[in-house]
Amino acid sequence: MTDKTALWTIIIAIGLGSFLLRFVFTGLVGNRRMPAWLLRHLRYTAVAILPALVAPQVLWPAATGGAPDPARLAAAVVTFTVALITKSMLPALFAGASTLYGLLYLL
Repeated sequence: MTDKTALWTIIIAIGLGSFLLRFVFTGLVGNRRMPAWLLRHLRYTAVAILPALVAPQVLWPAATGGAPDPARLAAAVVTFTVALITKSMLPALFAGASTLYGLLYLL
């Protein structure tokens, strides 16, 4: 069991670190104009976050104890393929979800 003092110290440190990272862009930069190269890089932040959140759940899902699951892998492939073809998020989301739940029901 972790010591409560150490646990709360870590939680507070992570909270402060998270606050300071956000404050740099909102509080310090504020109304100043950001350089074009920074804006160009920030444009891809949202696109990079979603795969980073989804990939561990596809490759090492907690529901199977970390073992790869054919239903989740197939749903990820279908989602990616539909998104690539349609260039739209909603059809890809519905196709992936229906594939996942359909294969979980069948398998």
